[in-house]
Amino acid sequence: MAKADLVFTRGPVFTADPARTRASSLAVVGDRITAVGHDEVRELVGPGTQVVDLTGKLLLPGFQDAHVHAVFAGMELAECDLTGTVGVGDYLELVRAYADAHPERAWITGGGWSMESFDGGLPTRQLLDAVVPDRPVLLSNRDHHGAWANTRALELAGVTAATPDPADGRIEREADGTPSGMLQEGATALVAHLVPASTPADRLAGLLRAQRLLHSLGITAWQDAMLGSLDGRPDPSDAYVTAARDGSLTARVVGALWWDRARGAEQIPELVARRASLSTGRFRAGSVKIMQDGVAENFTAAMTAPYLDGCGCATGNSGLSFVDPAALRGYVTELDALDFQVHFHALGDRAVREALDAVEAAVEANGRRGNRHHLAHLQVVHPEDLGRFAALGAIANIQPLWAAHEPQMDELTIPFLGPERSAWQYPFGDLLRAGATLAAGSDWPVSSPDPLAGVHVAVNRAEPGSSDGRVFYPEQRLDLTTALAAYTAGTAHVNGLDDTGSLRVGNLADLVVLDRDILTAPPGEIAEARVERTYVGGRLVHSV
Repeated sequence: MAKADLVFTRGPVFTADPARTRASSLAVVGDRITAVGHDEVRELVGPGTQVVDLTGKLLLPGFQDAHVHAVFAGMELAECDLTGTVGVGDYLELVRAYADAHPERAWITGGGWSMESFDGGLPTRQLLDAVVPDRPVLLSNRDHHGAWANTRALELAGVTAATPDPADGRIEREADGTPSGMLQEGATALVAHLVPASTPADRLAGLLRAQRLLHSLGITAWQDAMLGSLDGRPDPSDAYVTAARDGSLTARVVGALWWDRARGAEQIPELVARRASLSTGRFRAGSVKIMQDGVAENFTAAMTAPYLDGCGCATGNSGLSFVDPAALRGYVTELDALDFQVHFHALGDRAVREALDAVEAAVEANGRRGNRHHLAHLQVVHPEDLGRFAALGAIANIQPLWAAHEPQMDELTIPFLGPERSAWQYPFGDLLRAGATLAAGSDWPVSSPDPLAGVHVAVNRAEPGSSDGRVFYPEQRLDLTTALAAYTAGTAHVNGLDDTGSLRVGNLADLVVLDRDILTAPPGEIAEARVERTYVGGRLVHSV
């Protein structure tokens, strides 16, 4: 047998291969794995072989993110970044400092603020006016389902007490009807369309900035969950095409083409054309993203029963279905017949049911075409729908970092769902026991893209570093190998990258080396692990 280009020895190796989950050595020739085993693999070491000693470390398949917004996140890293704190005073100082440092910027944009920082999750325009009175400011919240605007931004956009709420959003208002500065969901577009558009160079720089960070976290592939224009954000597709063609895209990426919810089936031929024109190199635009509802914290996630008010009484609001459920079934059936994968945003239990109904309609009309449709977020899943994932072949795309006690959950969600429905949140364990295939992602920049942090929460149902002992519905915890499989083999399955996600002979050598063996460490220490090396196709793309 030919000598290897790269050999890892002295294990441990986690393969994510059910036939053999553990090994101690692995060999690579070119971009493929040529041997997985134990001491016998060392016979493939030749004079030109690079040998990596895994003593005290762990080799596993490269992580993959099933739901991320890499270009937007990379661009936001160069804007006003409010992540990392929850203090209102800190936010304002960061905004002031950014504005002072960038006098050339006509608009101050960025985001990352947390809803729990403000009473009712609602910041006001006056707070921003105090630090930036003369230029428009628009800052997305952490979940990117709302934005905080100052008075100047609202004035430039002509948003007044007389402006009606859009069908897919809400303008928060003061007692006299004057906009308060908080815009929910589609209402953000009333202001965002005025923000100066990014350039192709900006978008490419954002992608490459994001790729460096993602590789440093061991991520070798991902699905970008929104390729298209929304709420004033430009379409990031050109960045992927440019990088794929010039070779600077080292990751493997699937793009989910945005479904314009203001239109109908007439956009499907355009999606077909975009799939053909965009797919090149390591980038493939074979998925369609349909956002079926909003988020629970602003009461736009679609629920089967009404939200509660502060007194625990039912309101008249059950959230929003952005796409008519009957029409959705027809759209998904047609997309499935054209061999598109459909990537649903489905957060509330009604949205989950509507998405599953659409997949069921497609299966009944077209048979099983193997398009691997998946539902992302799954915050609330009705128990009656748990078994439908496996029955329909629909994949559960989970964002584990959200399945923990933290202020946004405890103060802005649980009281308005009530105890029964709250217990249906992020039912990872129930989905697994019902036979669902699990994939995992981050939704970055909504939350951290670090897969190890996500694995930590999936296993512990508590945030890294939490010390209060509270576990968020412990019966929904996953074991460590299942959580790792969701971030590797499960997401590879969603992405159609069937020769990645597990360490088997013949698979692509997409690999990550951790600084410790998390399989033998205490569960509470998973998030402390760090990535030392990341390889894509046998090529080192990150090292420390």
